[in-house]
Order: sequence, then C-alpha cells, then structure tokens
Amino acid sequence: MENSEKNVKFERFYFGKRMNSMLRVDMRRMFRSKLFYIMIAVALLVPIVMTVMLTMMDGQETVNQQTGEVQIMEGPDSVWQSIGTLPSEDNAESNGADAAGAMGAMGGMDVMAMCNINMAFMGIAVFVCLFIAEDFRSGYAKNLFTVRAKKGDYVISKTISGFLCGAFMLTAYFIGSLLAGAITSLSFDLHGLTVGNIVMCILAKILLMLVFVPIFVLIGVAAKKKAWLSICGSLGGGMLLFMTVGLITPLSSTVINVALCGAGGAMFAFGLGAISKVILKKTSLV
Repeated sequence: MENSEKNVKFERFYFGKRMNSMLRVDMRRMFRSKLFYIMIAVALLVPIVMTVMLTMMDGQETVNQQTGEVQIMEGPDSVWQSIGTLPSEDNAESNGADAAGAMGAMGGMDVMAMCNINMAFMGIAVFVCLFIAEDFRSGYAKNLFTVRAKKGDYVISKTISGFLCGAFMLTAYFIGSLLAGAITSLSFDLHGLTVGNIVMCILAKILLMLVFVPIFVLIGVAAKKKAWLSICGSLGGGMLLFMTVGLITPLSSTVINVALCGAGGAMFAFGLGAISKVILKKTSLV
C-alpha cells in the first residue's frame, strides 16, 4: 500500500501541452461549426455577386433630381479592383480628375474601392464574437477554466482560431474575385503590377488580420455571452482602422508591407491579448 502511494505521480500541464490541447479542441470545434463554412461561403460568393451586379449596371444613366445632372454608372474594368485600387486609378486621383468623371465613377469605382476584399476584416468580427459568445452561453468556458485551462491560453487559442478563419476568408474572397472576373470577362491585365505584388498584397492582408482579431477577441471576452453587444462593439472598433487597410496593403505591396503588417500584428496580438487575459481574470465568467 505504501509503495503504491509513493508511485503516484501528478502530471503537470506545461504551456506547450495546454496550448496543444486547447488548440486541438478549438480547431475541431471550428472546422465542425456551420458558422465557419457559412462565413467561407459568403466570402466566396460576395465578390461574384457584386461584380456581376455592377457589370450589369455598367452604362446605366441616373438623373440627379435636384440639379438635373446625368450620371453614368461605371462597372469594374479589371478583376483586381475587387482586391484593391489599381495604380492607374491612383494616378488619376492624384492628378485631379474632373468633377464629372468623379461623379460618374461613384457608381462603380468608388463602390469597388469600399466594398472589396477588405470587407473580410469586418466579416471575421462576426465569427470571433459568435465563437466566443457560444463558449460562455453554453457554459463551456467556465467548465474549461475550472478543469485546467488558463485565461491566457484561452485568449491565444481564440486569436489563432480567428486568424486562421480570417486567412481562409481572404483566400476564398480572392478565389471568388478570380471566378467573378472569368464569369464577366473582365480584364486580368496587371496594369504594371507583377504577380509578386498580388501575392505580397494577399499575404500582407492575412498578417494584418493579427491586428483586427485581437481587437475582436478583447471585445468578445468583455461582452461574454452577449453576442449582439460584442458584434456591435467589434464592428465599431474595426471601422476605426478599416480605412487604413487599403493604404497599408495596396495592390503594389512588397516585402516591406508584409513585414510591417507582421510586426504590427505581433504587437497588437501581444498587447491586446494581455488586456483580454486581465479582463477574464477580473470579471465573472457567467
């Protein structure tokens, strides 16, 4: 009896083991979740629907009832407008396009400039908030912390899960944009860009997810089971940075843009992750 008591050993769960266990659970839950596949499907279909609709509206005239001015809707000319602003458009804006041309472009170019692949950064806010809210609503989070998981491990795991989902959404949107271009016979001309620029642009956007996801995780753990509150807060917080996405990750991106997004993502993930951990420690889990 004494020998058996001496041989009893209590296994210690180090950071690596805890994270491996937590990530396996979150990855399994994410890839089995209907929400994940709905978000990917939406990211794939949105560029197709938008491009087809704007192409169909190309050339249509609208009359301003106040001034009587006729405005002509302009659809997209290039596949890459679903990803970002083409260099030729940047030059036109910097040289000062005339008012009539600018008003005509509002029907097409400006829509594509606002409603392009960068919308995925807002879409991931919905996924992260619902993913976290479900943990607290079902009692999974409280159970998890009671057994062995630590608050920091939970934050890291949710950040990685959100980052991976965001990467999948950006990839799906990119594929959808190419399919939309093929369906509507848009030009694939790079306008002076290279394939490397496009690749760097997508990589930079993926790494930039590490700036947005920690914000959404922070708001999600603060709101807990109140999904509506976390979604509203995340969309509001994300909009503060949304306009900078196109500037940081243009179609002409290089290794420098990728490095800057990676460094910024690492700082945001570490800093906001630490704040999220404190919130979980200082607040009730119900």
